[in-house]
Amino acid sequence: MKVIIGSNNPAKVAAVKRSFHNQQTEFLSLDIPSGVSEQPFSDEETIKGAINRAVGAMQMGNGDIGIGLEGGVQESAHGLLLCNWGALASKNREPIIAGGARLLLPEEIAGRLRAGEELGPVMVDYAKKENVRKNEGAIGIFTNGLINRSEMFSHITNLLVGQYHYQTAMKNK
Repeated sequence: MKVIIGSNNPAKVAAVKRSFHNQQTEFLSLDIPSGVSEQPFSDEETIKGAINRAVGAMQMGNGDIGIGLEGGVQESAHGLLLCNWGALASKNREPIIAGGARLLLPEEIAGRLRAGEELGPVMVDYAKKENVRKNEGAIGIFTNGLINRSEMFSHITNLLVGQYHYQTAMKNK
């Protein structure tokens, strides 16, 4: 099986590879545009970005499966929540989607995002660390390292791959 990952971000690539660890799989990661804002500001926009990456990855990489992962934020009555979504595209099927962890962002961060900044650079400034989005991510900073970005995306990719295998088994019954 050939799996095309719609990102070169190391946290996302590692997450996808972990979900296929027991299978004979060839991986290719490509920098596929999300087609949404640099800072997705709703579940719908974040889902759309994940689907665009998954479909684009499968088409550009000529694979069996394309996986797209996208991080965003979602406004709620409690404040601005970190959100993460993934999509799995395969031939002759609608994309499969799954969402991940939610975390209330501190108002100091939320205010900057509402003012038009993107989470990645804001986190570099806030944490005084380079490449936060490629390493622990905001989730890693705000959970004091108990969950990192790759682990968070692994949960999503496991949900995607599990649904894919279930649907494949049901189709072949």
